[in-house]
Amino acid sequence: MNKFIVTTTIQPPTEATLKFLEKDDWTLVVVGDTKTPHEEYQKLDCVYLTPEDQESLSKDLSDAIGWKCIQRRNMGFLYAYREGADIVATVDDDNIPYENWGEDVYVGQEIEIDLYESENGFFDPLSVTNRPDLWHRGYPLKHVPTKNNVNYMGKTKRRVLVQADLWDGDPDIDAMCRLSKMPCVDYEDHSPYGSNQISPFNSQNTFIHRDVLPYYMVLPHAGRMDDIWGSYIVQKKFPNSVIYNKPTVYQDRNEQDLVTNLEKEIIGYRNTLDFIMGTYELEELPQKAYDVYREQFNGSV
Repeated sequence: MNKFIVTTTIQPPTEATLKFLEKDDWTLVVVGDTKTPHEEYQKLDCVYLTPEDQESLSKDLSDAIGWKCIQRRNMGFLYAYREGADIVATVDDDNIPYENWGEDVYVGQEIEIDLYESENGFFDPLSVTNRPDLWHRGYPLKHVPTKNNVNYMGKTKRRVLVQADLWDGDPDIDAMCRLSKMPCVDYEDHSPYGSNQISPFNSQNTFIHRDVLPYYMVLPHAGRMDDIWGSYIVQKKFPNSVIYNKPTVYQDRNEQDLVTNLEKEIIGYRNTLDFIMGTYELEELPQKAYDVYREQFNGSV
């Protein structure tokens, strides 16, 4: 099985990146940006995609994404797919993997999971953890007050196409939630679980099946809804295919301006629910980028 790890960074090699590099049976792909210290990554035993490499891979896609943005990781998805990846793990450069990272990956398998349903129709994967006071970034804000009204439906079989592992330390939550709570979390282990309802997953510590890659894009020009709206698009194409699993990384979060993050999430606060329901369409630039991304896989899917 061909297994790839894809990340993008403008930092020198971080503790997380170097630990991912040590993972046996995984090929690490680092997608560079204009500010990335290229020489430092070219010395490592990884696949480093320079800006020139990316433009050779697809100039049209590179232009549609733009530079100086985390969405450059889409170039890594395309590279991994063309190299025959069966599974791609999309990770961030500040998520330090535990020793057990990558050991319990169920993508491509049919397994038994714990099934939950939210009474409001939208499942928050954090609602059934030991920190239900938090909510996953990109969860529809309107439903946050009732998100913990969840029923356990028992065990069910699921063929897994996306596996989103959780994260200790600084969790992936809305800036609004982070500003009010400033949490540092230590999630309890949880057997694989999911829902038949739509739910957000991110590009931070997530394993994706090859069949899903042509449909999963971290959307440029969509603020901090980039990977989240991408996850909702995937679930419309592949319903009941996502699971969540115990934390396998510790996020030592890169310094960020939380107010700026909040501003970049306004598009989601206002439009995520409508986006899920199909009454809000992507604006021109993210839609164009998604169309160009899909074109790269024509003939392959």
